[in-house]
Amino acid sequence: MRLDHTHDVTAKSWLESANLKDTPFPLQNLPFGVFRRTGTAEGFRGGVALGDQVIDLGALADAAALHGLAVEAARACAKPGLNQFFDMGPTAWRALRHTLFALFKADGRSQSSSQHRSQLDTPGIDVLEKCLVAQSDVEYCVPAQIGDYTDFYTSLDHARNIVKLIRPDAIVSPNFHWIPSAYHGRVSSIGVSGQQIRRPFGQRLKAGSQEPELQACGRLDYELELGIFVGTGNEQGTRIPVESAEDHVFGLCLLNDWSARDIQSWESAPLGPFLAKNFATTLSPWIVTMDALAPYRAPWTRSEGEPQPLPYLSSAGTYESGAMDIQLEVSLETRETRRNGMSPTRLSRTSFRHQYWTVAQMVAHHTIGGCNLRSGDLLGSGTISGPTHGEAGALIELTEAGRAPLKLPNGESRSFLEDGDIVVMTGWCERPGYARIGFGENRGEVTPAKWA
Repeated sequence: MRLDHTHDVTAKSWLESANLKDTPFPLQNLPFGVFRRTGTAEGFRGGVALGDQVIDLGALADAAALHGLAVEAARACAKPGLNQFFDMGPTAWRALRHTLFALFKADGRSQSSSQHRSQLDTPGIDVLEKCLVAQSDVEYCVPAQIGDYTDFYTSLDHARNIVKLIRPDAIVSPNFHWIPSAYHGRVSSIGVSGQQIRRPFGQRLKAGSQEPELQACGRLDYELELGIFVGTGNEQGTRIPVESAEDHVFGLCLLNDWSARDIQSWESAPLGPFLAKNFATTLSPWIVTMDALAPYRAPWTRSEGEPQPLPYLSSAGTYESGAMDIQLEVSLETRETRRNGMSPTRLSRTSFRHQYWTVAQMVAHHTIGGCNLRSGDLLGSGTISGPTHGEAGALIELTEAGRAPLKLPNGESRSFLEDGDIVVMTGWCERPGYARIGFGENRGEVTPAKWA
């Protein structure tokens, strides 16, 4: 992934909120999402986050602020989902990114659109300001019409933590070191940040019992993941080589793979989880593009003595820059902390850099048998955990399956999630010499079980 002028840390926007130190959305980011004004009958349409505003791409196209491939791309975005834009491919994605960067970059342009057009044939700030909507005034939906959802299992640290909970001397399945494992997920229950999660029902087997009972989940958990949106797909019967796999990926978002642990432990043999996972998955509204993530790439390595990937999962680029140093954090807000005006409690912090398999390897393996991916398909990275206890990506790890409850600053404790809890996931990238960019928030609230 190449660096260009849009990664220049010295570049500032004429929109002052994009220059604030703590904004997740500086000019160097420009993530995509789908929005409308809250409480209106407007259609959802594509936008780009900049500072505390949303750039309305349809309005920008209608204002004659764009030209060539960029205006075609913006019009493709002005729909309830970004699939058509995704399908246009990296050249169109980059054309729109570069044009937005130029339009919103502070360059001494005049407030007068007519004067500026006479000089550079581009709109003035007065025209562009009319294409902005305050983020505080909008609501979001899932940014693409997701056709298929595949959830991977790619953190060796997470896998080790889980098997040790079952038996201290247990080892991770040998095939974990050879293939990026995955299973097919449920699309219909995918929602966007702010989603309310109804505590699910399912069969549970109590300790010492021989027969299960149908009950509400008593061990509800989150899983910290990244969502990977497929940009362009492949024909059925063909594969996507690992060398070019990232050209098929539009970008990443935050993903919460809600998990009902007591239901999962009973139902998972022999085919894996079903009801334990299908009730809800929550995405953050903004997709950070692969172009925006270019400065935060890192070498990918395998420890000495571990199997090296088969040739179809390996390339020079894999080792050179296959990993991404995306910082991730999970916090918990309880009813009590909200009532008392307290800040959410940070539960863990980790980095996507620790993941055993890369995004490109996930895409390449997914298609090696001839499976066709399509624009808007979603891949989950699998739980993201690091090598230390404080880097665990799920409560089941942090609390040792409930045996070591977490003590919260206000005196509460948690083994698993309780009704009224809000899980807050955040992510960002930072590196000396480059701007700090963020993913925004992924929030989901647990609500009581209800037998409908």
